[in-house]
Amino acid sequence: MDVTSEDRGTLAKVVPVSRRTLHDDLVGQIRDLIVEGELAPETRIHEGQLGQALGVSRTPLREALKFLASEGLIELVPGRGAVVRRLTPRDVRDMMDVLAALETTAARLACRRATEAEIGALRRLHDEMMGFYASRQRLEYYKRNQAIHAAIAALSGNAFLAATHEGIQSRLRRIRFVGNEEPGRWAGAVAEHEEMIAALEARDADRLVEVIARHLDATWDRVQDVL
Repeated sequence: MDVTSEDRGTLAKVVPVSRRTLHDDLVGQIRDLIVEGELAPETRIHEGQLGQALGVSRTPLREALKFLASEGLIELVPGRGAVVRRLTPRDVRDMMDVLAALETTAARLACRRATEAEIGALRRLHDEMMGFYASRQRLEYYKRNQAIHAAIAALSGNAFLAATHEGIQSRLRRIRFVGNEEPGRWAGAVAEHEEMIAALEARDADRLVEVIARHLDATWDRVQDVL
């Protein structure tokens, strides 16, 4: 039977989307378990038990674990399988230093290159994050928080910078999440984000660079006690 161009279009839309959705859902659920500490550092992931809990077979589960290994959240250890990665203080400090260099560079570029529509979209994401802060939904707040940092990197217009930033940020997910467990520290991070969005809206590059540098210095202060 001949396949028409309309049929090919339908197949292109339907099949890949369902596969990506399963993969993304699995990665997201396992990532949340790691970020929230349900799967603690150095925990060996039992594929059978986790697959049963998530209602999936081992094949998609293993693909999800491989992806999380590429993010740096787990390690695939010969003879042990997948193990949740534990970062050392030196690992985190080194990554935070590079992250600061990337984000301050991105800040200057974003102030020059971002459109008003892009800045408006970031403001809406910030306001959504603040709503989750008000209701003390830490995980949802955290996801928006990280999306804001990624968005500033993307607004630089430098794809290599944004990709490098994402690679580092993914490895720090759990550490940065637990850094806001103490209410006073969480409030401090929120105040810094308020300053960041105001500086970006004003396209005040010097101010945005200063706030981001201060924010990431404070982030190190917040997380080093939990390493």
